[in-house]
Parts: sequence; C-alpha cells; structure tokens
Amino acid sequence: MLYEKLKKAWDQADVDAYKALHHEDFTFTFHSTGRVMTRDDMTDQGMKGMMMTVKNTHQRCIYENDDILVEHAFSEFPSGDKEAVMMVSLKKDGLIWRTETGATPV
Repeated sequence: MLYEKLKKAWDQADVDAYKALHHEDFTFTFHSTGRVMTRDDMTDQGMKGMMMTVKNTHQRCIYENDDILVEHAFSEFPSGDKEAVMMVSLKKDGLIWRTETGATPV
C-alpha cells in the first residue's frame, strides 16, 4: 500500500519519490483556507522545504485500501504552531488522487 512509501519519502525528504506517489490529476485541499493545490503546484523547492521544516510525530495509518488512505499525525510547523492533523486521500490508478485535511490546534 502507499502509506509506508509516502512516510518513507517524507522522512527522507525524497521529493521525487513523494511526487511519484501522486496521480497527475492530484489535488490537495487545505483545511485552513480551502485553497486547492494541484500536483503541478508542488514545486520541488517548496516540497523539500516542507519536508525539512514540518515535524510530524505519532504518525499512523488509520485505514488504507485500494480506494482510500486515512492518516493521523501531530504536526509542528516552523511558526511553532502544533496541530493534530487528519488527512484523507482518495486513490486513483494506485496513486494519491484527492487529499483533504482537518486539523485541531494542540
């Protein structure tokens, strides 16, 4: 399944491996603003920066099958903000296709 591959790519700050796990029609909807980001918006520099500065702890896969991946983690951002983040991703063609998050400040 994809969870372990995504986690490994993120932990190793491997942008190419991470992006390869996302469908060409991928979209990510931000919980904070509702803004939608596409795969083309995922610049290598921006992704690398996030991978190097956002600290995720207590990561876990809640559920994964061929259609969906549900993850939870505690994230600490460069601003010092900490959130409990739930990420739900729909899959298409074996890749991450649509992702939305929900977060609670901690």
